[in-house]
Amino acid sequence: MIRRHLTALHLALMAADGLSAIVVFIVASVVRFGPSDWQEEWSLAGVEPWLLALAYGVGLTASLWLVGIYQLRSRLSIRTEWADIARATLLVAVLTFAALFLFKLPNVSRLFLIVLFPAQIVVTAASRLVLRSLFSSLRARGYNTRFVLMIGAGPSAEAFADRIEDHLELGLRVVGHLAEIGSSAIPRRPVIGRIEDIEAVLHGQVIDEVAISLPVGAWGYVEPVTRLCADEGKIVRIPLEDAGLTVPGARVEEFDGIAIASLVYGPDRTLALVAKRLFDLSLASIALVILSPVLAMVAAWVRLRDGSGVLFSQVRVGLHGRPFTIHKFRTMVQDAEERYEEVVQLSDTTGPAFKMTNDPRITRTGATLRRLSLDELPQLWNVVRGDMSLVGPRPAPPREVAGYDLWHRRRLSMKPGITGLWQVRARRDEDFDRRASIDLEYIDRWSLLLDFRIIVETVPALVQGR
Repeated sequence: MIRRHLTALHLALMAADGLSAIVVFIVASVVRFGPSDWQEEWSLAGVEPWLLALAYGVGLTASLWLVGIYQLRSRLSIRTEWADIARATLLVAVLTFAALFLFKLPNVSRLFLIVLFPAQIVVTAASRLVLRSLFSSLRARGYNTRFVLMIGAGPSAEAFADRIEDHLELGLRVVGHLAEIGSSAIPRRPVIGRIEDIEAVLHGQVIDEVAISLPVGAWGYVEPVTRLCADEGKIVRIPLEDAGLTVPGARVEEFDGIAIASLVYGPDRTLALVAKRLFDLSLASIALVILSPVLAMVAAWVRLRDGSGVLFSQVRVGLHGRPFTIHKFRTMVQDAEERYEEVVQLSDTTGPAFKMTNDPRITRTGATLRRLSLDELPQLWNVVRGDMSLVGPRPAPPREVAGYDLWHRRRLSMKPGITGLWQVRARRDEDFDRRASIDLEYIDRWSLLLDFRIIVETVPALVQGR
């Protein structure tokens, strides 16, 4: 179940397994042949030592994959994991000895191989145990936690909530229950309202996923709840323990021995989403280093021309309603926020968003920074922190989100970005609904290639002042 939540862990385990295999191979070689002679010994055997170490690491990882150790099993005992590691290592050992026989490589030390494989079992098991403990510790401290709202307050709903939170590596936390009419159950977690209150709860709290576990008599709630979640871009999980409940369009996953119907609204290419985060982190970090002289000069310019308070910081609404503080170079007068009510009725944009071309609060320095988009550069730090992405819907302040229609809220189902599809296609479009439609088009069409294209198209838009 919940494939996307385990992907990062399994990718880390694969990397750790491959790296530990390379390290074990090198250490065993050094111990067997000596620190100064081990490379020469392998060369005399007719193989390149570093290439052989890499091949061994890849081979062991492939063998572990073949025995199924990377399958998304939520319940995995240490004993089972050790058995899988032993099977995979034995497979590599058998293939190695077979290759030595077939290719007639008598110079390879059999004693080295006899030491290598048992050591590999111990090191691989230990490294995986450490990594799993690290992931569980980070999840327990709230790192990258995702919040689940449980629809239903009866025994089955509480049992499903327990199943979820028993697995810290998933990073899921149940915030509470919405009870069906007539329910008198009192679960351990808080009952934060009735099912009819779901829209208010989704808008008032950070909710990433909705789990539905209801008695047969309350199955009528399933369709309207899933329809609302589709409008808002929320993932829905429904345990299928009760025969007879069908969920059209759902992907069935396995979790703790039960089938789960998963309805995923929005991007769900898990590996691509991981790659998007790695791309964001690497490119934003490089950009911060390369552009540091520009950042310093702009900061000094704002300080000299407009006084103290170089940065403007404001709370914005991020992924699924998460509040975060955005940072920009200050382009307005110091009391701009206090003067917001003076200009709010003069917005050039129709809809809840505020944008004013000739805003009297903008300083002369700020006008130049905005024309060149230099005021946005500090948001690279927001990207590094993980609050934002390089590409995505622009983050809005809470007062704007409060005015969203229901369909607008699906913009929040993807991490906000510095640039986006509507910025390069229709930045000066004054209709918020059209902007929101373009954002939803981006979410529906999202791919790494689309992100790359938007970044490439952003450059000439910046140069031309568009």
